[in-house]
Amino acid sequence: MDRIVDLDLAAARIAALTPLWREAGLTVAAPTWRDWLASWPQPLHTDRARVVDPDSVGVRIEDRRTGAGLEVTLYRGGWADVGYLAAHWEQRPLEDDAGGPIPANDITDDADFGARLNGWVEKVFGVRGVPGG
Repeated sequence: MDRIVDLDLAAARIAALTPLWREAGLTVAAPTWRDWLASWPQPLHTDRARVVDPDSVGVRIEDRRTGAGLEVTLYRGGWADVGYLAAHWEQRPLEDDAGGPIPANDITDDADFGARLNGWVEKVFGVRGVPGG
């Protein structure tokens, strides 16, 4: 797999944003890492030191007050799996936008990822203007 995005730099962006998200009342899980060299099924680790050749880093963010949630897994090849649940999703009509996947292709580097991550957090949680993206 091509190495488009430096996952360590992307994880540093997540780490820099985590205190701001927590100040906004969000719960942020420890980042998870997957090792390209591990045998299938590749386990996830929260300790970066256990991963020799990372091919993904992920983060889960929740607002336990509203039930909103965002899960992002960034792959070094320049794409991410992004999914969310909107606030009070269980009370929304079926035709309402209660969650689902968010397209995340052609991520060029950690700065692009940081900007997109800020946009996803704003979309899901309404947290705006978070610096460092």
